[in-house]
Amino acid sequence: MLQATIALFIIVDSIGGIPLMMGVVEGLDKEKRSRVFSTATLVTFALLLAFSVIGQHMLALFSISINNFKIAGGLLLLALAMRILIYSKATEASPEDMGAVPIAFPLLAGPGAITATIVTLQTSGYEVAVSAVLIVSLLTWITFLFIDPIYRLLGKTGSVVINKVMAVFIASIAVKFITSGFGLFI
Repeated sequence: MLQATIALFIIVDSIGGIPLMMGVVEGLDKEKRSRVFSTATLVTFALLLAFSVIGQHMLALFSISINNFKIAGGLLLLALAMRILIYSKATEASPEDMGAVPIAFPLLAGPGAITATIVTLQTSGYEVAVSAVLIVSLLTWITFLFIDPIYRLLGKTGSVVINKVMAVFIASIAVKFITSGFGLFI
């Protein structure tokens, strides 16, 4: 249980992604940011819970392999990284939409986290998979409660630099998902 929770928490990376997430909501007032992060937490929980319970069956129903899922998620991550690197501004989407995409999916509950929940279900059972999802979602919610002080600690320049560096890492992770989806391990 502890191992599954720690692995999922590391993959979801709500703390490491703070500068990136704040970059996504740049220009929004505190109330709208709060709605974005509340939506992100709920959508992350719902997606990971769904995949921890029926993910393997959902993929099988549509004949989607984990590799296909990695490629699709990788392409989404790559598009997000490019948007952050080029534009660095919140879109005109509603806070709920922004919380769902791109923050909940693919940033928090992306292909890596979904794959981890499916693997946990297969190796450790339903109770462990659901418990890990619940704990990680709670930790993500707590992180979002304190996102402003953490972001202030980093400062404006530090946050911008970390945001851009994280975008490059996200692009790299996206390429990794895509290449591993194709069976290339570059």
